[in-house]
This record gives sequence, structure tokens and C-alpha cells, in this order.
Amino acid sequence: MAYDYKEMVQRLVKALRLHTMPVAMKRCATMEALKAIPKIRINTEKTLTACQYIGQAARLGQTIGFTKDTLFGKQCVTSLGLVPKGEEFNSGSFYNGIWFGSEEDARKHQAGCTCVTFDGCAGIALAPLESGKIENPDTVLIYLTPGQMIYFINGLQYVDYEVIHATIVGESSCTDTWCKAIATGKPCVSIPCFAERRYGGVPDDEMLICLTPEQILKALEGMDNLSKHGLRYPYAPYGVANDCREGMGVSYPKGQ
Repeated sequence: MAYDYKEMVQRLVKALRLHTMPVAMKRCATMEALKAIPKIRINTEKTLTACQYIGQAARLGQTIGFTKDTLFGKQCVTSLGLVPKGEEFNSGSFYNGIWFGSEEDARKHQAGCTCVTFDGCAGIALAPLESGKIENPDTVLIYLTPGQMIYFINGLQYVDYEVIHATIVGESSCTDTWCKAIATGKPCVSIPCFAERRYGGVPDDEMLICLTPEQILKALEGMDNLSKHGLRYPYAPYGVANDCREGMGVSYPKGQ
């Protein structure tokens, strides 16, 4: 399906006063498909984490491509489905004594990570969503403050309601967000981990939700409807000591 990504982002900015622009992510089956993306920069020299590449797209507005050969460690390449799972990944031995206090705890962590299934994917492409350089992305990454996040989720839940389940594996939060969203097709929200903040440049006040363009449009339509009832972002502070009935009367004209 064709989308107007520029308009989509403009609507997000208007509804949420975005600080960080959304990022489109796509797994490319071949190097030819990766190289065909307009003005893509494919790293062939430095070794980076996946969240560093994402940071270049989100914070610098760059169009980035990478393969398993320029990703650091077993966690990144396996989580994104660029290599099959192996015993070293499953054991989490590289985390034992660092993030976790025992071999058993490290293994439990790895079992809790949702990874993309290995399918021979050649590389990953990232670009600002509004650029439209990536058509039909597998997922879109939207960094939001907690206040923006809950309002966005309220919009997503306006019709066809379902509970949005946030998971927190701890370190490797990519498996809670973009990897999980690609693997399940569901909107996935979590708190970015240490690596995302140190290497990916994610500020302290941001959370992350990953979802499809179709799901973004659903959230936008929902937020438009919420706005008609006086439920808008940014929140207008009402005051902790004021009688709430005047404000509530706008949103709940029939009472509650």
C-alpha cells in the first residue's frame, strides 16, 4: 500500500509536538535491494551497534544501510535475524557476570528476547520516515516522552481496542521493540536500554514504540477523535486544587 509519509509525519508533529523524527526500518533480502534505496550510506568499515545506526537516522536524519559484517556482537545480528540462533546466543554467556549474576539468569534473559527469524536477509535499511525513501517499511520507530506515548496509545486504542503490552527484558530492549514488532506485527513499546542511551543517543526522557504505517494512521485517526472531546496534547495543566467538574464537563458532557 502506498502512503504519504511526509503528511503522516506532519500529522504526528501536529498531534504530539515530536522532538525526534520517526525512523523507517526495512530488512532487505538482497544487497541489490539495499543499494537501490536512494542516497543510502552503507557502512563497510566501522563496527557499530544496531542502535548506533538507528541513532544516525533518528538524530542526524541520515539514510543508513548495514549488514551483519558491521554489527557488533552476537546479540545484534541474531536479534535482527541476520544469522541463525546458536548455543552461544541462547546461553547468553557474554552477559554472565556483567548484566546477570549467573549462567541461569543469562540464559533466562536470552529466552525472553523476541528475535526476528533468520531468513537469509542481506541487510537492514534505515531512513527518516518522512523522506519516503523506504517504501512499506517492516516497522517504524517513534521515540516519545511518556506523556506523548500514552496519548499516542490512547489514539491507537480508540477503535478496535486492545491492550498494548509493554515488555522489559532489561538490556537488549531492541528485542522488546523493533525486533518484536517485526516478528509479531503488533505495536511494541518499551523503555530503551543502557546501550540505546549510551550508543544510540536516546535521551533520558524518551520511550520507544514500533509499529506499521497502517497502525500509525489508526493512531492518528484516534487522536483526531480524542481532540474533538478536548483531549489533546500537550496537556493543559488544570491545577491540583481546583474543582475538576468544569474541566471534566468538556470531556464528559453526560457525566461519568
